[in-house]
Amino acid sequence: MTLRIIPTGATLGARVEGLDLAQPLNEPTLHTLLQALGRHGVLKYPKQALTAQQLRDFSARFGELEINVANAYQAPGLPDVMILSNMVEGGKPLGLADAGQDWHTDMSYSRQIAFTNVLYGTRIPRRDGQSLGNTEFSNMHAAYEALPGELKVRLQGMTATHDFNKFWEKMRRERGSQRPPLTEAQRLAKPPVSHPLFLTHPITGKTVLYANPGYAMRIDQLAQQDSDEVLAFLFEHQLRPEFRFANQWEEHDVLMWDNMGTIHNAVADYLPTEHRYIQRCQVAASRFFDRTGQPRSAALAA
Repeated sequence: MTLRIIPTGATLGARVEGLDLAQPLNEPTLHTLLQALGRHGVLKYPKQALTAQQLRDFSARFGELEINVANAYQAPGLPDVMILSNMVEGGKPLGLADAGQDWHTDMSYSRQIAFTNVLYGTRIPRRDGQSLGNTEFSNMHAAYEALPGELKVRLQGMTATHDFNKFWEKMRRERGSQRPPLTEAQRLAKPPVSHPLFLTHPITGKTVLYANPGYAMRIDQLAQQDSDEVLAFLFEHQLRPEFRFANQWEEHDVLMWDNMGTIHNAVADYLPTEHRYIQRCQVAASRFFDRTGQPRSAALAA
């Protein structure tokens, strides 16, 4: 079959047809997918049939895989394949419930940030014929472009501190949450880090707004009150309707997105009896940045 990339026509998103992800990717196809991910932000591969190992192998072509610091739910023998699910067997959860987390960018709390998440959904909740638990995205290329010019000038060169514990504690306060507090070892493994507030995207070469309400705590160069006010504005601004796109899940979709060019939110609109089961790999931006967060020299030639 011929590879086809079909844009959604919205601010984000494209459908990739004619590709069996169970088969190894060659270099030209990988390059095409990298460019498409930078351009469209979100890619959907419908009607896939993958083992956890095949999902891992496909994901690893895009960079180093992250093992989540708080991940207790993994595919057998594959610690970098995380299980997201509300299902319970024998009184034990099968996975980590991910819906209802609010808007965030994965791994902005790490020195080496995330490039892409790759999710494979085999159980999707439905009600009245409509899929539930859909994933929303917002376009951070567009969010930066639409910022007031004077604010771009004021914030140019500034950094923001991101903290994993901010998000984790917010999730612990959610009704029915069974998440324990992070252990001291987990907190030490993911201390707060700073990243540029405006990031040059390594595929498009354009500037994106790299801040999110899940993990961004403070703009480092501003007084606390000023930082709080500016972040509140940025968090509201980046969710303007014209920047947003909602993915509608179908069984056996593989969905991947660019964590540098988008923020995302898993919608919590399904009940515990409406089952969801998704396997996830999280890919660090090791293709573009080293472990200290510095750009690699060939980053823009992805």
